[in-house]
Amino acid sequence: MMDGSLSRAAVTDARFLADVLAGLSRPDRTLPSKYFYDARGSALFDAICELEEYYPTRTEMALLARHAGEIAAFAGPDATVVELGSGSSVKVRLLLDRLTTPAAYVPVDISHDHLVQSAARLAADYPGLAVTPVSADYAAGFDLPVGTVPERTLAFFPGSTIGNFTPDDSRTFLAGLGRRLGAGSRLVIGVDRKKRRDVLEAAYDDARGVTAAFNLNLLARINRELDGTFNLGAFAHRAVWAEAQGRIEMHLESLVSQTATVAGRPFRFAAGETILTEISCKYTISGFQALAADAGWRSCCVWTDERGLFSVHALVFEDR
Repeated sequence: MMDGSLSRAAVTDARFLADVLAGLSRPDRTLPSKYFYDARGSALFDAICELEEYYPTRTEMALLARHAGEIAAFAGPDATVVELGSGSSVKVRLLLDRLTTPAAYVPVDISHDHLVQSAARLAADYPGLAVTPVSADYAAGFDLPVGTVPERTLAFFPGSTIGNFTPDDSRTFLAGLGRRLGAGSRLVIGVDRKKRRDVLEAAYDDARGVTAAFNLNLLARINRELDGTFNLGAFAHRAVWAEAQGRIEMHLESLVSQTATVAGRPFRFAAGETILTEISCKYTISGFQALAADAGWRSCCVWTDERGLFSVHALVFEDR
């Protein structure tokens, strides 16, 4: 009999394979962005967050640092902090330092090894805090610790990751999150704002090529884990602002006519054909507040920077 970790790995591999085969079989080919985050992909994303062009991380960090006291008051004492897509658990420290007697920290992330390492580092730095990592795809559901009280639960969803959902999927996700956490639960969420095309496209196509490496690493992961035969040198990273949809799109473009296989199944690519690997929707403040309200979340406060690049929203879920 396999132990729990092997069983989890087998399930993850099966889902990964099924999602990749389904996405590449579509006429408009896609790959789910959640699979970016293997160990190398997580490290590359951490590097992206340090890039000059990538304004979201430093802008959001500055907002969180400036308003941490207000966020702590919004959360209240004895809060359980549930971070969705916790990554390296860097931003949450700004909140934990200001919260009054936080009860627990629950980081939720799909990248198991990265999650365990980050949670261990944070637990060492906050020895009085109960840290309970949950390895899961937060968009697909996860279990909260027993005894979690909705009115003392603060969900933390930074990084404008909500932009990786379409607006309709965002409403569905936020409504489901509210039902899972319960009426009276709170949410602090980072949301990227609409702005000039040149600023947006540079943020997702940096001069050093780190984002390109991050995007291409998805094909490397498929080669390694799913017996893929993608030639990484025959694909190129593309990032474009789709004005009509209000979103950045990241693609992998086939530079030549070629065939690649995944688990023995062939896929033919024409020169210039692309695989959509990520979207990042951008919002006006009022536009996101309306979307959240449709999902049952009442806006309590919003903070933004002087240049209007980014916003952080404080929301409360109301049982409807």
